[in-house]
Amino acid sequence: MINILLADDHPYLRRGLMQILRDEFPGAVIGEVANVPELLEQVQKLRWDIVVLDLTMPGRGGLEALHELKRLCPNLPILVLSMHPEDQFAVRVLRAGGAGYLTKESVPQEFVRAVRILWKGGKYITPKAAELLAAYVDRHGDTEQPLHDSLSDREYEVFRMIAAGQTITEISEQLALSIKTISTYRSRVLEKLHLSNNVDLARYAVEHHLLT
Repeated sequence: MINILLADDHPYLRRGLMQILRDEFPGAVIGEVANVPELLEQVQKLRWDIVVLDLTMPGRGGLEALHELKRLCPNLPILVLSMHPEDQFAVRVLRAGGAGYLTKESVPQEFVRAVRILWKGGKYITPKAAELLAAYVDRHGDTEQPLHDSLSDREYEVFRMIAAGQTITEISEQLALSIKTISTYRSRVLEKLHLSNNVDLARYAVEHHLLT
């Protein structure tokens, strides 16, 4: 019997995923949480075979949650679901210890297959993700790697939100961080990317295909 924990703040999506899993894995134990604190509590309280994690969880966010999950449970397979294309986050997720990256538009076609692969101890890596990983490895053997590769996961997240037109206040509320903290991240991003303002950030993101 398989134990699967669903972590997503959208109840309708959780119900849909739960129904798919119940149809494909009769007798499975399926849990659900809506935020990162509940997620971290559950993985420490019970034994789970797989965690299905939404990348855009409110508050601390999916990438930060992924890092914390791997610290608490290094061997726990984590399948990350995202609304973002693979070229924007797949490599970061896999580098952080995720066992698979699946875009939400691929559900339900690939979802069950991904879960089965993780349950057998494998990693769910699409041909596109494999190509991106190979390109990342090639870049890091090259002095001409993109500047945004130097951003931390949180810096990258804040960078994309600013580039998409969100204000510091909006980002602060969405990530549950202070305005001062978000401003600090913005300053670090500008420095690392050698840019001057938000318009430059938006232009850079568009030129490097980093926005959905």
